[in-house]
Amino acid sequence: MSAAVKYTLGRIGLFVLVLAALWPIEMNIFLRLMLALAFSAALSFFLLRGWRDEMAGEMAESAERRRAEKERLRSALAGEEQPGEGEPGEQPR
Repeated sequence: MSAAVKYTLGRIGLFVLVLAALWPIEMNIFLRLMLALAFSAALSFFLLRGWRDEMAGEMAESAERRRAEKERLRSALAGEEQPGEGEPGEQPR
């Protein structure tokens, strides 16, 4: 399971847990939802730090791969590609 899915499910789970804890308290439903949102966000900052860091690492790796592929494509289009870097069977120009 990817870190983004784990973190998202963790955030939703914390929200539902806090909302369930606030349910017996007599107050407006919108106030209850807003308090649950605020408390779950604060709790997730501390409780889900590992998953958040893991997700950030995966996103950084993905961005670096996209950046490298983009640079490779730009250099290939500009004719700066070195022999042997192209597709198999492709003749260098």
